[in-house]
Amino acid sequence: MSDGFAGRKVLVTGASRGIGRAIAQAFAARGATVALNYRGNKVAAEEALASLAGAGHCLIKADVATTDGSLRVVEQAIRNLSGLDTVVNNAGVFEAHAPLDTALVDWMAAWQRTLATNLTGPANVCWAAARHMAANGGGRIINVTSRGAFRGEPDAPAYGASKAALNSLTQSLAIALAAKQIYVAAVAPGFVETDMATASLQGESGDAIRAQSPLGRVARPEEVAAAVLFLASAGAEFSTGAIIDVNGASYLRS
Repeated sequence: MSDGFAGRKVLVTGASRGIGRAIAQAFAARGATVALNYRGNKVAAEEALASLAGAGHCLIKADVATTDGSLRVVEQAIRNLSGLDTVVNNAGVFEAHAPLDTALVDWMAAWQRTLATNLTGPANVCWAAARHMAANGGGRIINVTSRGAFRGEPDAPAYGASKAALNSLTQSLAIALAAKQIYVAAVAPGFVETDMATASLQGESGDAIRAQSPLGRVARPEEVAAAVLFLASAGAEFSTGAIIDVNGASYLRS
């Protein structure tokens, strides 16, 4: 089954597990060739690679929070896939640092780490990918942001701020790159059933978290992947600049 993605060359950052892995699997199942980026968990990355349908996929180890890593991941994807027409910026971190409970040195370090991974890194990936796409007929860039960009994250303010900034970057690039047929959009999940959320979902707050949605549960990674696939699909060009909520009506914005 190709569903229009046969021949597509896709880079997914943070693809060794969770949402990124589900996105990579969804593209591969529909005929795309995928470069999976990971930072350090080689075992999980190799398992993710082995789970992909089709052939020609590859792993790229790089820390997108660094300038070198964010640029190199695009360069290697282009080289390994013999081109690149779709990028999904999924890599991200969530680090608790409540304002009144965090020492200044730890507060500053949390902001630095969070912004490097969730904003500066994706911005660099966008810059490098857009230059290649502009010279090769266009492409798609899809950023994974968060419900927290809209409702706020009082226990992790850098996370909420970084995702709000990534939404703004998405919309700025949608305007700036449209003439080059590069379409840029975002998906903003709420809680998702991933390793990152396991402790919260299995802890005392689990029932309250699930009750935030009238569906009585959190999202599955595959449901986030479905929204990404839509934005990457033929016919979705006029959705450039869109930010699609995938939060089960747990947070509604006007």
